[in-house]
Amino acid sequence: MSVMTIFISPKAFIRDHIATIQWNAIQSWKQFGKDVDIVLIGDDPGVEEASIDLEVRYIPHVKRNSSGTPLLSDIFSLARETSISPLLAYVNADIILLPNFLEIAESILSYEKQFLLVGQRWDLDIREKINMSDGWIDRIREDIKNRGRRHPAGGSDYFIFPRNCFMKMPDFAIGRSGWDNWMFYEARMRGWKLIDCSDVIDIIHQDHDYAHLPGGQPHYRQQESFENVKLAGGKRTVFTLLDCDWKMKKDGSLTRPSLTVKKILREIEIFPLVTLKSRLLGEAFFAVFHPKKAYGELRKFLTKNNKNS
Repeated sequence: MSVMTIFISPKAFIRDHIATIQWNAIQSWKQFGKDVDIVLIGDDPGVEEASIDLEVRYIPHVKRNSSGTPLLSDIFSLARETSISPLLAYVNADIILLPNFLEIAESILSYEKQFLLVGQRWDLDIREKINMSDGWIDRIREDIKNRGRRHPAGGSDYFIFPRNCFMKMPDFAIGRSGWDNWMFYEARMRGWKLIDCSDVIDIIHQDHDYAHLPGGQPHYRQQESFENVKLAGGKRTVFTLLDCDWKMKKDGSLTRPSLTVKKILREIEIFPLVTLKSRLLGEAFFAVFHPKKAYGELRKFLTKNNKNS
């Protein structure tokens, strides 16, 4: 039995560079051997052929929104329903994984029942297929050291959780922003440990453009991203790595994040949301901590209502 199922609905394999970086990513996942079950979901051009070439599972049919974008709710359900792995991992299709990705997840599963593992990434420009012969890990770590760029702490490109977590989620559009921030929020709100593994799990994001998106605009500028935020429950659910309540140290132990002024203020701000489960108090606390932003949002809301009336 596999320990982990890694699942994704990849982009179409029709552009050479996108096809190359997705091939690199999935090949790195395959290095885990039989311990990891890999499934590609969706019938975008070239996905089935890639699954055959890479010898991984393939599920063609996935629910889509009115724009034709696959829904994450169905992707998550399909991964869970077609696997028996105790761990599930959603990983973006351009992310290269290294061996300790699985080791760390297994170690936490041995003593925690409900959690979400997330973390920062390294950005690296890769244009060709990676030779994954002996020593490839050392070679790519050297590349990270020489050319890699640490991505600012914000969201996450991977989400590892036990199969009894995230049983239900809104119908988010894949490849757009907002839904990953909701994953952070949902873990905190449910009382699961939200663990920042940035110091121990190195993942490599391969640079790419946004030509596959409408208008070539980044995902956070897409209308579907705004819809994702609405589905999540609004802007207050936009949580980031700053909102992790646990951190994994290099020795493998868990500790609380450092109580910087920024962290303390943020924990006070989100207390009504994650502890009291009150959206109303959450809005009130946001207005106290961010009066200019709250005022700006109120003005936009009133202006929009006036135009519609």
